[in-house]
Order: sequence, then C-alpha cells, then structure tokens
Amino acid sequence: MFLDTLIISFKNLGRQKMRSFLTVLGIAIGVASVVLIASIGDIGKYTINEELSSLGVQGVLISRNNKVAGTQLTQEHLEAIRGSGTVDSAIPLMVDYSKTYMRELTMDTVVWGIESGSDQAISLEALHGRLFTNNDVTACRYVCVVDQNVAQAYYKRDNIVGKTLAIQFAGGNQEFEVVGVASSGGNLMQGLMGSIIPSFVYIPYTTMQALSGTEDFDQIVVRTREGVDGDVAGTQLVSAMNRLSGVNTGFKAENMAKGQGKLNNVLDTVTMVLSAIAGVSLVVAGLSTMTMMLVSVGERTREIGIKKSIGATRRMILYEFLIEAFTISLLGSLIGTALGILCVVVGCLPFGVTICINVELVLFCIVFSVCIGTVFGVYPASVAAKLRPVDALRCE
Repeated sequence: MFLDTLIISFKNLGRQKMRSFLTVLGIAIGVASVVLIASIGDIGKYTINEELSSLGVQGVLISRNNKVAGTQLTQEHLEAIRGSGTVDSAIPLMVDYSKTYMRELTMDTVVWGIESGSDQAISLEALHGRLFTNNDVTACRYVCVVDQNVAQAYYKRDNIVGKTLAIQFAGGNQEFEVVGVASSGGNLMQGLMGSIIPSFVYIPYTTMQALSGTEDFDQIVVRTREGVDGDVAGTQLVSAMNRLSGVNTGFKAENMAKGQGKLNNVLDTVTMVLSAIAGVSLVVAGLSTMTMMLVSVGERTREIGIKKSIGATRRMILYEFLIEAFTISLLGSLIGTALGILCVVVGCLPFGVTICINVELVLFCIVFSVCIGTVFGVYPASVAAKLRPVDALRCE
C-alpha cells in the first residue's frame, strides 16, 4: 500500500512540471548558496593559515621589551634558549625595512637577517640556486636570497641567480650577490595586499649586524618540542632571559600560533554568520514548497474526494502529500549541493587554490533543507487529509 502511495506521489509531481521545477530550483539555489559561502570561508581560512605559516608566523617569538632601557638579545641569550629542554630549534632574526636597487629600478622590501637552516623556521624553499651555508654566516659574506616577487619585479622571470642587488643601509648602498631565489610564501597575500606585505630579501644575520653596527638581534624565533605548550614555554624562556640579563621585565614572548588561532575564530564567526544569512533562503524555499502544495491541494480536491469515497484513508492522503514535499525538498537539496560544489571547484582550479569542502556541513544542509520542506508540507497534507468526501466531490 505504501509503495502505491509513493508511486502516485511521484506521478503527481509530473502533472505541473514547470511549477515543480521552479520549486526545486528555489530550494537548490538556497542550498547552493549555503554550501558556497561556507566553502569560501573554509578555503579562505585554510589559505590564510598556509600563507601565515609560510611567512614564518608560527612558534614563539622572543623579543626585547622596548619600554625597558638597556636590554639586548645577544648570542648568550640565543645559546641559553637553545639549551632549554622545551626548545626544538631557535634562530636569530633581524629585520629592516629598506630599498633595493637593480637595473636602475627601486623597490621597497623587507630585509631579513637570518642564519643557515632558517628554512626550518620561516619555510624558505629554494626554487633556484641555494640558501645560505654556515660559511656564508661565519664569513659575513655579501650574499642574498630574494623571493619570486623581487625577481619578477626586476627581470620578469624567477631565476636571477648570479645577479647583483644593492640594498640601502645607513644611507648608503651595499651590493649583494643573489645566490638563490626562494618561494618564501606569502605570494597570494603579497598580491592582494602588496602595500602591507612587501617583497622579501634575506641576508646572513652576521652581515646585517656588521652593516648596522650592532651585535644583538631583533628577535629570536623558537620552535618548541612536540607536545610543549607555546605559552608555557614562552613564559619560561622570558624568565630565563630576565635572570640572565638581571632585569625583571626586559623581554617578552609572543605565541604566534595563539594569534593565528584567534584569527581562525574570527574567520569561523564570519563564515557562520554569512551561512546563517544564506540559510534564510532555505526557509523561504520551504515556504514556496508549502505554497505549491496548497495550490496542488486546491487543484486536486475532487480527486481526493474520489479516492476517499473508494476507500482511501486520511493517513494515505497525508502520506501522499508529505512524500511529494519530501521528494521536492530532497531533489532541490541534492541539486543545490552539486551546484555549490561545482561552483567551488570551478572557482578554485584556475587559481590553484586548495579546494575545501566541509562534508559535515553539506550533509547538514541536505538534512535541514529536507526537514524544512517536509515540515512546511505538513499543513497542506493535513488540509488534504481532513477533506470530507462529500465536500470534495462537490468541488468543480
């Protein structure tokens, strides 16, 4: 009996093909919008995290407290940090905002003073040439590694190994040999926010110290051992640095992973709010389903009377209309999900962006949309089921 009701419900959907199609389309657009917005949020969060990680925004950053005079990060502090049991690796870091010159062109860049092996902390990857060696650092050689943006800006190509680049220091220009071109990350963010995130040039930190006339560091980037909390390790290291320098608040630690987590929370909140706004369209689609079902009840009143007069029960009529509402909602949800995923794939592939599909959210959208459509179909179904055969047969 239930199978017969199911077959009849499917046949009824084909009576008004255009009306059924428009109702399904409305549900599909609502589901597609939710899937698309949620996926854009997930893709944005993943991409930003990858970019921040590739820029070195991770680990614990130890720096001096500028409010306390006379504090410095020296080689002694670096060795003390490396000797800590909670530290996996630590590298000195110097930074300067300067201008670079090549082929009579000028470019604003961030100059990083690093040591050999710094790729483990700031994710440098040599595309052409090489990174720094211990000899480069020890001998204070005038060599540099540039990122792809610098190479493209000056030569319109990636490989400029062997060229000479001039960097401005203390009002004068110092020439460096380009020994490598690195994909240092941040290319997407540099493209979107070029005025905020400029291009990068890397030189040995010892060379930068010599040119700057200083023996200390600006910062020390610390990678903690696996399982060690960054906040706890930062507090311990700062205490050790203060004791070593004989001060109380001379240094500070910043857990970059924690800052990244806060950014993720903000992105999650924005995505959730936008998805909720898009979810309103699912409720609207549910209302359109109810409208369509009410119209269908009005058109089929006499038919309902005939069915009841030959033995159809209220439950059978109720199931018939509920199945129609369920089928329309399910079709719209599946089509909308497919459209949303298709839009995500088509939008990501040309730009080489990693595709992120939240499967749990997709399933939730399908279930939610089907439930909304079915619930809104209860009233029309109950109206049809309550019709008395005599009244229904009178209807023309």
